[in-house]
This record gives sequence, structure tokens and C-alpha cells, in this order.
Amino acid sequence: MKLKAVFVALIAAVLALAGCSVDKGGQSGNDPDKPTIRIGYQTFPSGDLIVKNSGWLEEALPDYNIKWTKFDSGADVNTAFIAKELDFGALGSSPVARGLSEPLNIPYQVAFVLDVAGDNEALVARNGSNITTVADLKGKRVGTPFASTAHYSLLAALNQNGLSPADVALVDLQPQAILAAWERGDIDAAYTWLPTLDQLRATGKDLITSRQLAENGKPTLDLGVVSTEFAETHPEVVDIWRQQQARALDLIKDAPDAAAQAISAEIGLTPEETAGQIKQGVYLTPQAVASAEWLGSEGNPGNIAANLESASGFLAEQKQIPAAAPRKTFEDAVYTKGLPDVLNQ
Repeated sequence: MKLKAVFVALIAAVLALAGCSVDKGGQSGNDPDKPTIRIGYQTFPSGDLIVKNSGWLEEALPDYNIKWTKFDSGADVNTAFIAKELDFGALGSSPVARGLSEPLNIPYQVAFVLDVAGDNEALVARNGSNITTVADLKGKRVGTPFASTAHYSLLAALNQNGLSPADVALVDLQPQAILAAWERGDIDAAYTWLPTLDQLRATGKDLITSRQLAENGKPTLDLGVVSTEFAETHPEVVDIWRQQQARALDLIKDAPDAAAQAISAEIGLTPEETAGQIKQGVYLTPQAVASAEWLGSEGNPGNIAANLESASGFLAEQKQIPAAAPRKTFEDAVYTKGLPDVLNQ
């Protein structure tokens, strides 16, 4: 326990000094008499960006200040939760599995499925690198954000093709750093996500996508999590947050042009480019999110627990974490309170 306390304190200190590699996303209202809800977001195309851009939470929760902070990866979101800097966060299933496992044991719960990775995450080889298959990566330099869904998918792709992490030179790079390293020729391939992914594809070739890996039994997801303490103290706020996320999924399905317009404003692309990126992902209906296949119902956590357990096991096999967490850890970490009623309103 002492070692973990030192680790947590160190993470908190790094966060305070380095800003956890984030850009401030903005704060609506700064009323000192109102409590503040702190939300960590990322710029992959998702309903979360629609909620932010449209100001739906600000409208639905007028008695709160809403503070949005941009993060570069799920590892950074985990760091912020460890430092108790966030109430809600968006991150991939691999960093969630890592966060719920030893030694982090982050006290948060999965409250929403933002999207299922499809062709919006992929392993790309740079033109001129003489790499045409995953097996050709042996001895090559490959960039990916460590502890992300892309990292998990990269390890799965290597494993399926008879390679171990030691067979390639893995480089820990955030998406924008991947792009810079790619343009300098410092890396031969990269596994990352949109919007950086499409920039790499302009001078590279897909070797495998997360959609293909999902078909082979290694799906990855983008999830919305909430601090356990916050959820226990403010369950009504979690309900409202989930309702706005469900509203965003409906917009993606029913009014894709409007969805692309909102998301494009957050990721700096044209609505047309953003629409193309949205088509590469898989977005569930609110009803599906609350189904047994995903979150499940109150008292009956869904298959998301098995998905996270599988990711934890794989990370342990790859020596990314000391040991896999048991299924109950993940079942307890699925926030099912009020489901499916909350998402069917």
C-alpha cells in the first residue's frame, strides 16, 4: 500500500507540473457559489464532442459550472483520475482495463459506450518502408500511444502474426507526435486513431484495422467513465450526463450532417471530412448501450465486463500490467443504476 501511495503521489505531482499533456477545453460559468463538474474529453469523433459543442450539459445542469479539459490519450485521462482531477472522462477500453487492474485500481465506473472501434483505428505502414504485412514489422520502428486502445490492438495484431513486442521497436508517441515522427521518417508504421490516422493514410497503407481485429475476437471501444465517488454522491447528474450522450447517438443516426457539423468544430476539420470519419466508426443506439451485450441493466452488468476482463488478461500476458483482474472487478465497475430506463427516456 505504501508503494501505491508513493506512486499515486508521484503521478499527481507529474500532473501538476506538466499539465498532463492537455489543452484546456473551456469552462462554462465560473460562479464560485456553484459546484463544478470536471469532464475530460478527447478529440476522436464521438457523441461526447457533440455534447460539448452543443452545450447540452450546460443547459441541462444550470446549477453547475461545467469544465471541459482536453486530453491526448487514455493514459493521460487515467493520470487525471488518479490525481482526483476529473469526475467524468472519455477513454478507450484498454486504458479502462488497465485503470481498473493492479496497480492503479482507479475508483471509476463505466457509464456509457461512446463508440466501437472500426476503421477509425488502424495500423498503417509508411510508403517506402517496404512493409506490406504485419509480419514485415519485425525489426521496424512502430509508434503508438502506450496504454491506449491502439496499443492494445497493436499488440493483438503482432500476436496474431507470430510476433512479440520485443520483435519490433515500439515507440510511445501521442497522435500529434506520431504525425511529426512519420513526416521526419523516424518511424516506419503507427497504430493510432482519427483524425491523425487519415493524415497518415495520405502517405501510407493500412495493414490491419480495429474492425478486423474485432472480427477476430479483439474488439476495442471508447467508453465514458465516472468517478465512483461522484456517481454515489450525484446519481441524478450521471443520469442527465448519460441522457445527453444518448441524445448525441440519436443525432449521429438521425441527423448525420448536424452531427458532423458539431464534431468538426471540435476537431478542426471540415464537416465533409468529419462525416467521412464518422462513417468509419461504429455507433450504437442508446437501447443497444443498455443491452446485455454492452452495459446491461441494473444489477445485471452486461458483456462489457467480459470485454474488459479479456483486455486485462491480454495486457497481463504482454507484461503491460502485473496480473489480470478477476471478472468481478469489472462487473462491479459497470454503472448500471437506472438502466435501461435512463436511456429510453
